[in-house]
Amino acid sequence: MKRLSLLLLPVAAILAQAPNAYVGSQACAACHPAIFATWKKTRMANVIQDPKIHPEAIIGDFSKPDPLVTFKKEDIAFTYGGKWKQRYFTRIGDDYFVLPAQWDAVNAVWRPYYVKAGTDWWTAHYPAEQMQRPTGPLCDGCHSVNYNIATKQVTEWNVGCEKCHGPGAAHVKQPSKADIVNPARLDFARANDVCIQCHSQGRPKSNPVAGKYYDWPIGYVPGGRLSDVWNLEEHRLGETTFTHYPDGSAHKNRMQGNDFVTSRMHQRGVTCFSCHNVHGTQNNADVIKPGNAMCLECHGPQSPNGPRGTLEEHTHHAADSAGSQCTACHMPKIAQTIADVNVRTHTFRFVTPAASETYKIPNACVLCHKEKTNAWAGQQLQSWTNFSRWRMAQ
Repeated sequence: MKRLSLLLLPVAAILAQAPNAYVGSQACAACHPAIFATWKKTRMANVIQDPKIHPEAIIGDFSKPDPLVTFKKEDIAFTYGGKWKQRYFTRIGDDYFVLPAQWDAVNAVWRPYYVKAGTDWWTAHYPAEQMQRPTGPLCDGCHSVNYNIATKQVTEWNVGCEKCHGPGAAHVKQPSKADIVNPARLDFARANDVCIQCHSQGRPKSNPVAGKYYDWPIGYVPGGRLSDVWNLEEHRLGETTFTHYPDGSAHKNRMQGNDFVTSRMHQRGVTCFSCHNVHGTQNNADVIKPGNAMCLECHGPQSPNGPRGTLEEHTHHAADSAGSQCTACHMPKIAQTIADVNVRTHTFRFVTPAASETYKIPNACVLCHKEKTNAWAGQQLQSWTNFSRWRMAQ
């Protein structure tokens, strides 16, 4: 089995590669040591771990029996994730498969892992048995660099440099801005595609490929247009589905891209990396600045983007309270990742209590004021004279 450590290609071997060849993240370290050092500590660089190399990567509690856990640590070839949940891959032949129990890292309990029929679109094309649903076509294209669907080999596991910057052989041979993709130099749509390739729910435009159905954008290379090879999951307004709420916002995790492309932020040319630095920061989710400082870069009393007035006038909460956190109202945690653990929406739309009543979409008011009702929240908003009553009634 190929080790998870970064490929250490000799310089001569790199220089002999074809210009469009992938060389692995280690090849970038010599010229970009600071970026490489911070990236290596990110979740992007460590989403997949080999417990034989990193036994500490397993965070699930195997110290006592649990009926859901029908496997042993020795059966685990890879761990996946760890922030909200951790799943476990085993290897059978030249494929990997997700084992049937996952660790809920927030609640510290075991939960079953199984994708039910009629949820993800691909369940109609795979057997019901868990060990007949390989991760290669269903997962690995996003958890690796340059996954080869013919050989099932990768240049590198995890989200390496070339996942976002494209193949690097030409750049290593003769470094130039012209022979590497820098998302910051792309138009905003293609720049966002670099992130949306994995942070979205969809399906390839050409499916099946060689008789298999893939759940990641085969053929996409940074700098290209994701829409040429990938369709975002469709949704009908008014319907609640596995993927969407009735208003079209994400019902589940890994749909930040689906949300974002519907937002005014995306329409105005904002990019994912306007807020996030995937090379690593000290802040949660690798945002560039913590808390409101990130949002107030572009929004504030003196900005045409608003909001008008002071923070307290806008939120009707004390400045240092949870209710005055921009993300509390404009990015509430409503997209499910496991059980009762949710992640933040990326539409940046404020969902009114009236909309919650009509469409059964969670809203920020009663997510925080859990003991209150939508009716109460609606009455409070109607009393806020600096907001449109017409808007709050919808």
